Amino acid sequence: MSDTPFGFNRPGDEGDENKPPDPFGGMGGDMRQFADMLHRFADMLTHQGGEAGEGPLNWDLAKNIARHAVSEQGDPSIVDSERRQVEEALRLADLWLDEGTALPAGVRTPQAWSRSEWIEQTLPVWSKLCDPIATRMVDSLGGAMPEEMQAMAGPLVGMIRQMAGAMVGGQAGQALGGLAREVVGSADVGLPLAPEGVGALLPAGVSDFGSGLELPEDQVRLYLALREAAHQRLFAHVPWLRGRLLGAVEEYARGITVDLSHLEELASGLDISDPEALQHALGDELRLQAEDTPQQKAALARLETALALVEGWVDTVVSAVADGRLPEAAKLAEAVRRRRATGGPAERTFATLVGLELRPRRLREAGALWRALTEARGIDGRDAVWQHPDLMPSAEDLDQPEAFVNGNQSPLDISALTEGGTDGKDRGDREGNGDGEGEGDTGR
Repeated sequence: MSDTPFGFNRPGDEGDENKPPDPFGGMGGDMRQFADMLHRFADMLTHQGGEAGEGPLNWDLAKNIARHAVSEQGDPSIVDSERRQVEEALRLADLWLDEGTALPAGVRTPQAWSRSEWIEQTLPVWSKLCDPIATRMVDSLGGAMPEEMQAMAGPLVGMIRQMAGAMVGGQAGQALGGLAREVVGSADVGLPLAPEGVGALLPAGVSDFGSGLELPEDQVRLYLALREAAHQRLFAHVPWLRGRLLGAVEEYARGITVDLSHLEELASGLDISDPEALQHALGDELRLQAEDTPQQKAALARLETALALVEGWVDTVVSAVADGRLPEAAKLAEAVRRRRATGGPAERTFATLVGLELRPRRLREAGALWRALTEARGIDGRDAVWQHPDLMPSAEDLDQPEAFVNGNQSPLDISALTEGGTDGKDRGDREGNGDGEGEGDTGR
């Protein structure tokens, strides 16, 4: 008679062949792996939308995936010396910029972020931009089932919608995690992602940017601080700009459609009893396509023009103040241009999150226009153009900058301009190919 308790045979003991199969045998007996898989599955079905709990996208899942993506490759915490270096660079950058622009400083709180902190700090803006796509995707996947199947499924339709939100959350998390590994500050994509008054650099991103340039690290940091601080001056002191940029992205995203055939194939193949298969399915990449409508084309034109004008102004101002102060300013500016030309992080992330591919083709024209304005009107006259959206150059003006610079319109005379006035509509007609939804629509 064996002294081994019933049910606890040693491996190889007689009677093993009659034991039921080990449900964890395929995992090598690793209970932690099984528990982790169940936890991930629960995350998929735990719904929390955007701000105030609204919106269809599972942002908790997106944040977790993004943070996991950056921690996998190492994301050390910011040490005190790095924090001091970033804060000093941003403060010095603002001192230099005082001589190059009429706009006052916009950085009240200089900060150094880790990659995980970049995700945390910018997530509120990303949620605002991505929720229109998430809404379309969730509605599309929920409606991909035949009506009779939806009637039979009953409560499962709600579960399908939750899983759709998890799918978008998974894709958003992957995109943001990839972007966090490439950005150098809060303004890399030309949008106001940081909280108001905050200017930030990522020491890890600054180090990666300077890798291979064979330049002093303090010069690289200060040049990137100039760019960050210049962006923040625009976002802080051009009151209509933040809403214009974010509104243009949202409007474009609302015109995106989702590939229903892909969603139908995905929905038909889902096995809700297999958490690992669900996780793989929910991580599949969405297939987005833009609607070829006048409204969509107008939204894209407004967005491309606005981003080009922001980046062109930043390039112009930073180049002017860095010249003579940073010996390697020209080399650093060329490194920024090369980064854009290869389709940098902004283009890939926008393509993933809102179906939009941003190309740098208009930046050269925008930079030339701002430089010409500086020569013709001086710093104050150039920066006065930002006083009102109806004074801003249009896409047509980027093609013919001389006409804009030498035009009869004075950039300081805004007395005849009102919100939504006729001048703005005329400018909108040119910008939006005649749909009347152009640069003069300040309500966006």
